[in-house]
Amino acid sequence: MAAPHLHLLLVLSLALSLCLFPDTARAQLRQNYYASSCPRVESIVRGVVQNKIKQTFVTIPATLRLFFHDCFVQGCDASVIVSSTATNKAEKDHSDNLSNKVSCADILAIATRDVIALSGGPSYPVELGRLDGLSSTAASVNGKLPQPTFTLNQLTAYVCCQRTHPNRHDCSLSGTHAWILSL
Repeated sequence: MAAPHLHLLLVLSLALSLCLFPDTARAQLRQNYYASSCPRVESIVRGVVQNKIKQTFVTIPATLRLFFHDCFVQGCDASVIVSSTATNKAEKDHSDNLSNKVSCADILAIATRDVIALSGGPSYPVELGRLDGLSSTAASVNGKLPQPTFTLNQLTAYVCCQRTHPNRHDCSLSGTHAWILSL
């Protein structure tokens, strides 16, 4: 029974990797982006992810879900982990959501790649250089996440027709989200 889950994980992780391509309107992504400023960033993140997976398997689906929610709302900018303030309820506090040298958005992208690889999926190069989001509001989530109760037809219609800027990355993230919910 574990083999079908690993096969599904492999397929979905390959699809998820599509969302790691550059968003040229915001940043120029490339491999080895931190080669001079923080050359060990990928090994540091991988070590933390390995230790966390040893502590609890939940790290794998939780990281994938966090990345899904981050990318689906405002793009892969880590705004989902910005904290609320007294005057602003942040994305991460919406009911649908859960270092200065390296962007949090890149750390999340690396961690997602690593949980996929460490759980039996492929390892793939991650282009880095994402910019962290500077704003995060719970209101920005409204209507931007497909509901967990969506059927395949509803999800397809949502991703392809109802989103302001539908793209292939939404489909990849939706498939991964469905796998996460099946755990």
